[in-house]
Amino acid sequence: MAVLFRAYFATAAGGYIRRTKDGLATNAVYGFIRYFWDAVQTFNPTHVVCCWDLGGGTFRGEHYAAYKGNRPEAPEDLIPQFTMIQEVMESLGIPNISAPGYEADDCIGTLSRLYSEDLGMNVMILSGDHDLLQLVNDRTSVIIMKKGHGNYKVYTPDSLYEEKGLRPRQIIDMKGLMGDASDNYPGVRGIGEKTAMKLVQEYESIEGILEHLDELSPSIRKKIENDLEMLHLSRKLAEIHLEVPVACSLESCVLSLDHHQVIAKFEELEMKSLCSLIGVAIS
Repeated sequence: MAVLFRAYFATAAGGYIRRTKDGLATNAVYGFIRYFWDAVQTFNPTHVVCCWDLGGGTFRGEHYAAYKGNRPEAPEDLIPQFTMIQEVMESLGIPNISAPGYEADDCIGTLSRLYSEDLGMNVMILSGDHDLLQLVNDRTSVIIMKKGHGNYKVYTPDSLYEEKGLRPRQIIDMKGLMGDASDNYPGVRGIGEKTAMKLVQEYESIEGILEHLDELSPSIRKKIENDLEMLHLSRKLAEIHLEVPVACSLESCVLSLDHHQVIAKFEELEMKSLCSLIGVAIS
């Protein structure tokens, strides 16, 4: 969903929205496929699954009513493209996965765990969302899409530690301390990213910090003690759930294009130029 929003605003912000002859906006779908296929060509996956957020509440909203309460409504031209992009992915033979009450991140985390731990696969997670860095392990890398096409940062346990001085699980503790403005939960009021990182690096975890409160400056200690309940709640909100009731067999997500199916969908949406992009010949 983050990639779809990015694709929409990449053109809409400049005042141009791609449309069909009937006036149906398709700019987000068009941009999404261009982002997606560039990543396919760059990283050459054998299998692909696409995970989506659903409308309605999630278990995080039940824990904290204000969770993501600061998000504006989706633009009117984007809303029909939520369904449209899933139809396009289906035409490419790519499963669309989601689960009521959970976010796409939770579906991604669950499937990546199943594929890497249970099946011994090497997993690559493509997103623009740094929250997913907590999923990095020896068999799972997270590819962060940076600004512009074809601009990626690949995180492994080693590169994550080299850049941030953190292990994957410590990303959750960081979020617990500093909160997340985009998801609208505060963490410990008055503790920002620099202080959170310093504390986690020095004391390993929130538990380690709480065991050594007497070593902290009076100011930091007071902030934590005053927001102890929110600290634990924020960490719970930040943690990606790895036991979502979803499944997707390896056989169903092999990347193999049915050219006739792809051409029919792209012609329907007046996006024939994408056929040549992904190497599908129009007869």
